[in-house]
Amino acid sequence: MDGNEKRRPSFLQSLAPLIAIALFLGLGYGVLGLRIEILLIMAAVVAGLIAVRLGYSYKEIENGILESMLKGMPAMLVVIVVGALIGSWITAGTIPLLIYYGLKIISPRLFLVTACIVSSCISLVTGTSYGTAGTIGVAFIGIAHGLGIPLGQAAGAIVAGAYFGDKLSPFSDTTNLAPIAAQSNLFDHIRHMLWTTTPAWLLGLLIYLFLGIFSNHTGTVSLEKTEMIMQVIRSSFTFHWLLLLPPVITLYLAIRKRPVIPGMLLSAVVAVILAIIVQDVDLVTAVRSMVFGYVADTGENMVDELLTRGGMLNMMDVTLIALCAFAFGGIVQKAGMLDVLLEKLLSVANTVGKIIASTVASCITTAMLTGSSFLSILIPGELFAPAFRKYGLAAKNLSRTTEDSGTVVVPLVPWSIAGVFMSGTLGVDTVVYAKWAIMCYTGFIFALIYGFTGFAIAPRIREDETVPGS
Repeated sequence: MDGNEKRRPSFLQSLAPLIAIALFLGLGYGVLGLRIEILLIMAAVVAGLIAVRLGYSYKEIENGILESMLKGMPAMLVVIVVGALIGSWITAGTIPLLIYYGLKIISPRLFLVTACIVSSCISLVTGTSYGTAGTIGVAFIGIAHGLGIPLGQAAGAIVAGAYFGDKLSPFSDTTNLAPIAAQSNLFDHIRHMLWTTTPAWLLGLLIYLFLGIFSNHTGTVSLEKTEMIMQVIRSSFTFHWLLLLPPVITLYLAIRKRPVIPGMLLSAVVAVILAIIVQDVDLVTAVRSMVFGYVADTGENMVDELLTRGGMLNMMDVTLIALCAFAFGGIVQKAGMLDVLLEKLLSVANTVGKIIASTVASCITTAMLTGSSFLSILIPGELFAPAFRKYGLAAKNLSRTTEDSGTVVVPLVPWSIAGVFMSGTLGVDTVVYAKWAIMCYTGFIFALIYGFTGFAIAPRIREDETVPGS
């Protein structure tokens, strides 16, 4: 068939790839535990077969995949550089320094507020909700036992804090993936999330404060775990004010709206130099940390799990999932299937509020179906990006909404990886802590309110929204 014989897909043909991906991910990933990557490729094969039936050649399908991947390549490069940044910061002692002094603000009386704030700070610095909950979170749960604080409340505050930092950290994989899928840029995305994330987080803190003031907790406070972590970190690294230079450089260049990748590389190079000067690490080890990450060997498993992070190679799993998702999305777009679905969707979602609501529903459904924060961002982000462009809405509205209703909702799903991890690590069932992880389910409520009122909804002001200042 030549190019003139291509047919427009029907609604059922356009819907078939989405049904396929729902079945593959729901059964293959959710039930059988198969790797996400191969399931996404299988869904892409289904979309490809339909495209061939519509008259598209393999070369045209391949071009569609490459076009989709090309859109996300700049942001995926950021993901890889973030791996180098984290590894070098830990090797230099910058992240350990921030964790150490963050732990010093623990207040037994205001436990829930303190647990949420400290978890938020550590997750913001490290970019990992898992690492935060699996280390500092365990220490806070031990303190909660001693204070007689309900463990559901304690676990909820920890999870909310861990995901607040994970959601806003430029080092987080999901924070980098959301602008990739929506075709926005990292720092505009983070700033725009403050409109929904900050009030949701503050609402949680107010409730935690209320619970702390009006509840009588008895028992003796056990700070051994927290003190042990602080002592091990303090004995493993040399602290100096110069270690604050890498984050200062990153923040300064971000504020000045300089290119992201050169700024991060400069910060990583400075961190490598500090690792050699301050921590007495040899050059080869310091440079290797950028590629392979930092491997902690303190003798304490909790500290080792918290600090063994980073490296460009450790970002390859995230990048591979993104590439497979873009392959699926590229075929669906190239064959016109996405256009048909959007036309059907937009015939109903014909206002800003309805588009935001449809995005929220799509993200939550994907999170419930797959239990994956990656997929709850990538698939709705790829699907709704053209709709946001059509209505003149900035891409950062979409990336924000996918995080509000995808990233932070996943740990509330009992069968998700995040839900299983948090429940097993903290020793509290997901259904018990879910209602106390307030930030995790109020963010998308604010997104819906903003969508229907028009408040904090940014208009599209330029064609290329991957440029900071969009």
